[in-house]
Amino acid sequence: MPRARLALLLDHFSRLDDSRDPYRVMYPLTEVLLLLTCATIASCDDFDDIAAWGRHHLDFLRRFAPFHFGIPCERWLRALVNRVDPTLFGRCFEDWIKALWPGRHDLIAIDGKTSRRTHDKGQGLKALHTLSAYATNAQLTLAQLSVPEKTNEITAIPELLDHLAETGQLEGALVTIDAMGCQVEIADKIVSHKADFLLALKGNQSTLEAEVSDYFRTAPKDEIVTKTTIEKGHGRIETRIYTASNVVDWMEPEKHYPGELKFKNIKTIVKVINRTEFKDKCTFDERFYISSATLNIERLAHGVRGHWGVESMHWLLDVEFGDDLSRYRTGNGAKNMSVVRRFALGLVRANKTKGSVKTRRKSASWNADFLLTLLQIK
Repeated sequence: MPRARLALLLDHFSRLDDSRDPYRVMYPLTEVLLLLTCATIASCDDFDDIAAWGRHHLDFLRRFAPFHFGIPCERWLRALVNRVDPTLFGRCFEDWIKALWPGRHDLIAIDGKTSRRTHDKGQGLKALHTLSAYATNAQLTLAQLSVPEKTNEITAIPELLDHLAETGQLEGALVTIDAMGCQVEIADKIVSHKADFLLALKGNQSTLEAEVSDYFRTAPKDEIVTKTTIEKGHGRIETRIYTASNVVDWMEPEKHYPGELKFKNIKTIVKVINRTEFKDKCTFDERFYISSATLNIERLAHGVRGHWGVESMHWLLDVEFGDDLSRYRTGNGAKNMSVVRRFALGLVRANKTKGSVKTRRKSASWNADFLLTLLQIK
């Protein structure tokens, strides 16, 4: 089974174009990408570590590919990764994950992250910003898209949604996006692909947010549904009160005007009060959401809470994979390593072995058999 799954990954890698003359190739692209994937899972966060890990685990790698000329040096690895098309590279991982984890995902969170040290002032290059579609329940990155900067998320989200729809992963899902993605065009795009949206209201939709807040302040009890959850851990107690209503006919204005923002498919509005108790203080947070989904308080609550999963993924990329410390700047290196890190983290988290992400990565670096269990996603 491990050999079959890795053979499937190598098959996807073989579809990438290699512009080098075949007779001059000492290190085939599929072998290098296999090395890159395994070493990144096994706690290697730069090309020096990856090359060293490969030399120490050459016998393991030769179980799945010839590696006739052994492991390339760090400089050669960097040069090749800079040349690989990041879009096609990302598609390889996406197709592999889809083959190993078939079926649709009920909750999909979309959010962006900036790799802060990939900027280059001398060359006028801004830091790499990556937009990810994250399957909340499976804890896997389904797709990602690199954008010039955070403000470009609004134009990039529809493109990412189209890709998810083309690969059959969007229909029937509840898509959660933070306040930046609360746009009429994005909401319409999600519904057109037969999915539902759950969009946060804040800042850029201040008028709509104020109206929803006013409604919940005076809403009759028979128009609302409430759910309360309590979570304990990490030195705090979090109490969340979810309140939802499908009474939204009042949102249609009596008069219309040119250029007005008009969400066409709102069926439910949600209010969430988050109370966090620490040892020495207590904080409150109030948020509002609009959704095209029918009123199902359990599903909506899971969607709101589940969006934290993509933020947790971004935090782990920084803490465990050193994403913010990455200095890759030239060529496609930053984009390609961003792809590898996200899918490596997804494979590590999908494994249910006891231990933290850091411990599991270290275990994979010490024990090749454990590395295989991570690659099997079991």
